[in-house]
Amino acid sequence: MNAFAWMLLFPSLIFLILFTFYPVAGALKTSFYMADLSTPQPIYIGLDNYKGMMEDDVFWKVFTNNIWFAVGTVPTSILLALLMAVFANKIVRAKGLVRTAFFYPTLIPMIAIGNIWLFIYTPGYGMLSRFLANFGVGDINWLGSQSLVMIAMIIMVVWKEAGYFMLFYLAGLQNISQEMYESAEVDGVPKWKVFWRITFPLLMPTTLFVSIIALTNSFKLVDHLWIMTKGGPDNASNLLLYYVYEMAFKFWDQGMASALTTVMIALLLLIAAVQFFGLDRKIHYR
Repeated sequence: MNAFAWMLLFPSLIFLILFTFYPVAGALKTSFYMADLSTPQPIYIGLDNYKGMMEDDVFWKVFTNNIWFAVGTVPTSILLALLMAVFANKIVRAKGLVRTAFFYPTLIPMIAIGNIWLFIYTPGYGMLSRFLANFGVGDINWLGSQSLVMIAMIIMVVWKEAGYFMLFYLAGLQNISQEMYESAEVDGVPKWKVFWRITFPLLMPTTLFVSIIALTNSFKLVDHLWIMTKGGPDNASNLLLYYVYEMAFKFWDQGMASALTTVMIALLLLIAAVQFFGLDRKIHYR
């Protein structure tokens, strides 16, 4: 029986090895070499790439940007997704239309999303500028201001991601027994208390799953940066994965790019492990 199960898993295991484990191992190996345009043959330099990374002010700025980006997008998109799911689950009329409207931004490719929001944020004739002009607010260069560009990026990503996370919460809501709600209604329990004592705790496994996906996405969503800001102004919107892309294909420093990739993967694995192993036992009812 175990052999049959392993046979069924074998094709997926092959793809996992070829497209996940092998590239990660290759990046880890290359991170110990100097591999740029000045070195036709990679030269082993040990931990020098990692030492250079720790001394790089741009790396620390990009790293800080990504932390703030995750802090801004993950809890906001999860909260909005939960509210959308509760509303879409309770509504009686036009339920399909509401769910489609909430989910639709997820279907649009990120490149198209970037172009749409580039128009929205454009000073002078952009949609946001025209709307704010009705309230006497002058032109604001959202993507050209170091203090505003990250906020603009966070708003855009939350708008795109929330509908996707809503699907998981909808599935979780539909798996909750209606008998609990009926008992609470008979006892006269207020609706807010029903949500806080019944709905929210029973959705915690879904929240754990969604939070891991949201956190991973906050480190890998960079398509919009290419369209909208190129990481500017002055790296104010630059994120780790885009910095890896710049290091690998703009500055052609494969060794440093591999070191950055290794650090990012290790960070994501650590955070995911803390979330999963630290919280998983506390959120399931036994």
